[in-house]
Amino acid sequence: MVVRTAPTLSGESPLVIAHRGASGDRVEHTLEAYRIAIDYGADFIEPDLVLTKDGILVARHENEISGTTDVAEKPEFSDRKTTKVIDGQDYNGWFTEDFTLAELKTLRAKERLPKVRPQNAAGDGQWEIPTFEEVLQLLKEHEAQTGERVGVYPETKHPSYFASIGLAHEKPMLELLKEYGFDGADDPVFIQSFEVGNLQDLAKRTKIRLVQLVADQGGPPDRDDLTYADMVTPAGLSDIAKYASGLGPSKSLVIDRDEQGRLKKPTSLVADAHDAELVVHPWTFRIENVFLPTEFQGGYEASDIGDVKAEMKAYLATGIDGLFSDNPREAVMAVEQFGSE
Repeated sequence: MVVRTAPTLSGESPLVIAHRGASGDRVEHTLEAYRIAIDYGADFIEPDLVLTKDGILVARHENEISGTTDVAEKPEFSDRKTTKVIDGQDYNGWFTEDFTLAELKTLRAKERLPKVRPQNAAGDGQWEIPTFEEVLQLLKEHEAQTGERVGVYPETKHPSYFASIGLAHEKPMLELLKEYGFDGADDPVFIQSFEVGNLQDLAKRTKIRLVQLVADQGGPPDRDDLTYADMVTPAGLSDIAKYASGLGPSKSLVIDRDEQGRLKKPTSLVADAHDAELVVHPWTFRIENVFLPTEFQGGYEASDIGDVKAEMKAYLATGIDGLFSDNPREAVMAVEQFGSE
């Protein structure tokens, strides 16, 4: 069987980025989820980064942690519950920036989507909130044991908000990445953000490859004059290429769905981004029916398992350079099968 060269920007095989670890198989953003993703063969693991009161980077989906930890069950922290406005939206709950690292370490992670992933919810209460340094240590331990270097793909969560309260991401993040050998353009590391300003600032401070995230609606929280729709035009992509190496689009911007929930024909986004010399890493591929196009669903319930590999192959055929998935085992298989068909 002839192995086909993937139509990526570089001609190399597309990357598998484990979204919050193997979050389809373990509670997300735990060392266990990252460890499983590494075992499954992911090229990169992806931690979302927020900060503690004492300035430590930790891995959480959001800085509001009532949905991802057992903080609501801790009476000693009941007085920390509050409402905050972040990126123009009201949030009520408990926030990492109101806890020291020592206090956060008394909490335990829980499944964010228990109705969709009840098997993961069985792991509630088993794992701590990991620091970014602990995530990097895990990668170094794996490299020492196997000789294999797995990459890291951190996202700065709400960077403008954190900077406004004196807890900017950039300095501690870059220092840790440098300490653990992830500080060059050729190192297996990308830094991603939905905001523009912090990526532009990072471009002046580091050689690490940067990725501009774009959603299918709205715009960057730090730019009232710009929409994501503006950013994915050829002119917008050229602007992104001035400070970033890649684009991380919602997958619907690569292939949208029709009224029946089936995949439509691909858009020109991948080709347009490649013309601007940007790699394209769409998000997020998940195995459960609730997330899948109609034609790839299986069973009857929203939580039933469908054919996510078939969905991934449809996107791989567009020339994407990598993909974010909660299911890195299936993603690795899809990339391998696509390359040998």
